[in-house]
Amino acid sequence: MDAPGTLLVILSGRDRPGVTAQLFAALSENATTVLDIEQLVVRGRLILAVLLGVDSNRAGDVRVTVHRVATSLGMEVETVPGAHSTPTTTDSRVVITVLGAPLRPQAVAAIAEVIAEQGGNIDRIRRIAEYPVTAIIFEGSGAQESSLRRALTPRAAELGVDVAVQQSGITRRGQRLIVMDVDSTLIQDEVIDLLAGHAGRGAEVAAITESAMRGDIDFAESLRQRVSTLAGLPESVISQVQQEIKLTSGARTLVRTLKFLGFHVCLVSGGFRQVIEPLAKELGVDRVRANELQVRDGRLTGTCIGPLVDRQGKRQALVTFAEEFGVPLEQCVAVGDGANDLDMLAAAGLGVAFNAKPAVREAAHTSITKPYLDSILFLLGITRAEVEQADRAQGLESPRIPIEGPSL
Repeated sequence: MDAPGTLLVILSGRDRPGVTAQLFAALSENATTVLDIEQLVVRGRLILAVLLGVDSNRAGDVRVTVHRVATSLGMEVETVPGAHSTPTTTDSRVVITVLGAPLRPQAVAAIAEVIAEQGGNIDRIRRIAEYPVTAIIFEGSGAQESSLRRALTPRAAELGVDVAVQQSGITRRGQRLIVMDVDSTLIQDEVIDLLAGHAGRGAEVAAITESAMRGDIDFAESLRQRVSTLAGLPESVISQVQQEIKLTSGARTLVRTLKFLGFHVCLVSGGFRQVIEPLAKELGVDRVRANELQVRDGRLTGTCIGPLVDRQGKRQALVTFAEEFGVPLEQCVAVGDGANDLDMLAAAGLGVAFNAKPAVREAAHTSITKPYLDSILFLLGITRAEVEQADRAQGLESPRIPIEGPSL
């Protein structure tokens, strides 16, 4: 009886319909089994790799068959005897997402170098988006997620790119709940600052807000100080501020796409329910947790009523939403920018610091420094093509705004 062996066949050349069918039809004439297969098309060029189980004494016949097919197709072929199958385990596999606007060669080189230094091997690189940022994914093995993240985070800051390192596998693919901060995340504004502007106390309140977001003063105390400046304002100012707030670029695309794909989207804010809820309803958000301004006789009293949504309150909101929708915390995504978001970001499986303060960027699992909220989609493995497909399915057309910087 002939000894069993393996033969790796790598076929490459111009792609066209029927190549795979023709190769395997020819292989069926030989005593072979398919152990592994991978196919990739890049810019119209096909690369097809097949690992075959063959009887050692008949490997020559298989090689002859393969070369005959390649010649008939006008393609190149390489055969490697004795190759091993790639393990399918995801225990040591990582996904490294890189976002750049623009993405330059030196950034790709530096990231690949760090992966190699950490003992990792790059198994695949692919682009998943070209707008509003260029997003590429490195799929690798052999390196530890935590070590890679520690090594890549400072390099990414130096290179002007955003990098997320995540464990490959079911946890990443199973993410189905995203909880977002509102002020300076979903929207460009700080609502309390807008309200204070109507009271003529804008500069004073903005300074307190900035200090609180850096973590210099306790959020609860800062909120009390800021809200007290609103005493006496007419309740009608709330509707005026609702008209003034500006959504962050990509916010509608992010929420719309996530909802179409079956995600639950929730908002949690140290801001105010009366301002946020109409916007949440417009966007189709599932749940909102925020503070509530007290109103008496048609005027703001300068205090809040009910439980305070502070740093601990935000984390508790995430836990509550996860329990309600039956999503494990490790499959939740949290997004925020300030110190009062830190506990929420830490509790989620993926905590994203969006245009955040330095302390928040350092503590989060990953950070986004580009001003496009829909970039979060790419961290979840959702491609730009899928975003546009979702829009077409809803009768929409994805907007494309020119991005500053040279095209690649």
